Amino acid sequence: MGSFQGQLAGWMTPALTSAKTLDTSEADTSETITALVAEYSTTLYRVAYSVTRNTAESEDAVQEAFLRVLKHREQLAEIRDIRVWLVRIVWNIVLDKKRRSKTRPENDDVADHARTLPTNDRRADDTAISSQECARILGLIDRLPAKERQALLLSAVEELSTVEIAVILQTTESSVRSRIFRARRELALLLAKEGVAR
Repeated sequence: MGSFQGQLAGWMTPALTSAKTLDTSEADTSETITALVAEYSTTLYRVAYSVTRNTAESEDAVQEAFLRVLKHREQLAEIRDIRVWLVRIVWNIVLDKKRRSKTRPENDDVADHARTLPTNDRRADDTAISSQECARILGLIDRLPAKERQALLLSAVEELSTVEIAVILQTTESSVRSRIFRARRELALLLAKEGVAR
């Protein structure tokens, strides 16, 4: 993800400095957006990947999200919680693309799943097994009802609070808590049925 983050920052720089001259406020905005890319691109990628399970589509969604930030940069000062705002943008982008395509290609590429795992000194075969288990659990999560799946992914992948998830999904906190509870209960049943160790 580090190289993608660098590519994204490099890609954004010409767009930020395309005006003939930048006044002080525009330069500050440029620095702010560059800082947002550095701080949140990995988070937004993980959110997008939790829905698409496709590296290229996730990277495209993150780029599209920052393009939208560029278009609405004059509103940045009015945003109360920038992280939730950005997650909501990328969440809507990937869901819109998913709705338009009506099909979701299954991606069993172990390398894609390994990208989302933390790097450490584990052996390659342990990492591959862990990646396969992750893919298997993600496949079970895909079988959950849409509302429960969305709430669980936002809770588990990004560890967002129920307040933040409620804002993103445009629902109430109690509804989010119910969806997460039902999703975990259903996932536990699916895991037990499939014999996946928890």
